[in-house]
Amino acid sequence: MKTYRIALLPGDGIGREVVPAAVSVLERAGAKFGFRWEWREYSWSCEEYARTGAMMPEDGIEQLRSFDALFLGAVGFPGVPDHVSLWGMLIPIRRAFRQYVNLRPLRLLAGVKSPLADRGPGDIDFCIVRENNEGEYSESGGRLYAGTDDEIALQESIFTRRGVDRVLRYAFELARRRERKRVASATKSNGIIHTMPFWDERFSAIAADYADVDTSEFHIDILCAHFVQHPDWFDVVVASNLFGDILSDLGAAVVGGMGLAPAGNINPEREFPSMFEPVHGSAPDIAGQGIANPVAQIWTGAMMLEHLGEQRAADTVLAAIQSVLGEARVRTVDLGGRNSTEELAAAIEERL
Repeated sequence: MKTYRIALLPGDGIGREVVPAAVSVLERAGAKFGFRWEWREYSWSCEEYARTGAMMPEDGIEQLRSFDALFLGAVGFPGVPDHVSLWGMLIPIRRAFRQYVNLRPLRLLAGVKSPLADRGPGDIDFCIVRENNEGEYSESGGRLYAGTDDEIALQESIFTRRGVDRVLRYAFELARRRERKRVASATKSNGIIHTMPFWDERFSAIAADYADVDTSEFHIDILCAHFVQHPDWFDVVVASNLFGDILSDLGAAVVGGMGLAPAGNINPEREFPSMFEPVHGSAPDIAGQGIANPVAQIWTGAMMLEHLGEQRAADTVLAAIQSVLGEARVRTVDLGGRNSTEELAAAIEERL
């Protein structure tokens, strides 16, 4: 029987609640489809940073290297700046393991109300492919004359042909497997004079290899407006690191909220483990109350199943999510209900 070795990184806040809930669902999926899980949990988190001064040990990357995948909850703790968690753990993992694709599916499910008027199930179903290793999220830069009136902060963006081409090609290959076969590119080449025209040039060059895929390009500002006014236009949206990050949260909002937004940090070549984490944060305002929505984490688990080659299990987990939400009997507070994290996860597990 196949066994998958997974590093568990529950992290902070609601991560410690939704990760165990999702693990229970994944265990049931394994029992149903004939494979096993071997979990190893790590306590790395912002809360641990507050105690020890480190997000993870110096050999943390090496500790994770041998796993089949990494399953992350959320990081964030009051008093610890967000850039500490990002640059102390998440970005080093994404870059060391060449997880250059951040994939974020967005779908309006039955039983979930969108904040957009007159939008129902089937109206919104697209994916954001975010470049995840370079772009605007660079360590290149610094400050001069700190603490004076002449203080300067300099931040460099880094776009390489190799980095841009590989994420664009991933987006086109994904679109080719989907029904509508469309790719929209997010740009801002009218205002950002070097990197964005380069992005546009590479988009056109890669598109030439995919005559069967329809393409469009939007400046990021009007693209945000179209996400609200015309979300049905989109199938696959490809974007740079910063633009993809922003669009992902906006996209999650239009399909019902952050508690319904899964994501994966993917190494497509499978040379290294990929890391699966929901879009939502650690939500310290509700942490410990047992009311967090586990759907994003469970759906993220379905993405992990698909990546591991367990397509039937992945499809069944997603179908169970859709079935339970569609019935609208068991739902957490963010969805207008009164059920707990564990109750919603148990309903999905039972539906399997």
